[in-house]
Amino acid sequence: MASRTEKPLSDVIEQRRDTPSFDGVPIPDADLKKILEAGLKMPSGYNLQPWRFVVVRSPELRRRLRVASYNQANVEEASVVIVACGDKDGWRTDMEEMIHMGRERGMTENYAESARATIPEFLGSHPNLSAWLNRHVTLAFTAMMLMAEALGYDTACTEGFEADKVCEALNLPISYEVVAMLDIGHLKGPDKYNGGRFSMARTVFEGEYGKPIKL
Repeated sequence: MASRTEKPLSDVIEQRRDTPSFDGVPIPDADLKKILEAGLKMPSGYNLQPWRFVVVRSPELRRRLRVASYNQANVEEASVVIVACGDKDGWRTDMEEMIHMGRERGMTENYAESARATIPEFLGSHPNLSAWLNRHVTLAFTAMMLMAEALGYDTACTEGFEADKVCEALNLPISYEVVAMLDIGHLKGPDKYNGGRFSMARTVFEGEYGKPIKL
């Protein structure tokens, strides 16, 4: 099988739109694996990797996710839906494995001991653990979205859903928080219009708020 040329990242960012409707044609396992691996390679605080992803390809489960997502049709039509979650308790079981991997790759014993002391103190009493999880899960989620687009697929980001219904449909552990769903497939019908983006003059500042950046 001839290798594909991946779409350049600059083109992906410029051309991507949230896909309104998918044709439902299955995605090859090799492509799905590459998409997932892109997310799993992203950075995270203390390298704890608190993300968890549920890959949904079953038509019945996609129908249930559609119901949980205020009847958004593209959730059911997508070839695959990746449900991105953060595990509030993951650090409790993952910390030692993270340290073990790190020690095999150059982590010093001093850093390892510091992590063992700092992580439980930091995350065990974090005032907004949901926000901490969301930041890291979103990094991985975005990498998956961009990789899917680079491979020639279309994507939609679903953040409108009833979390309790998603958890019920997928039998998620109580420690999991659903952050977003990534719908992947091929566009069916017309693409979404380009809604435009605000200019740098409106949203980017240099040094302090209100001082426009000059580039």
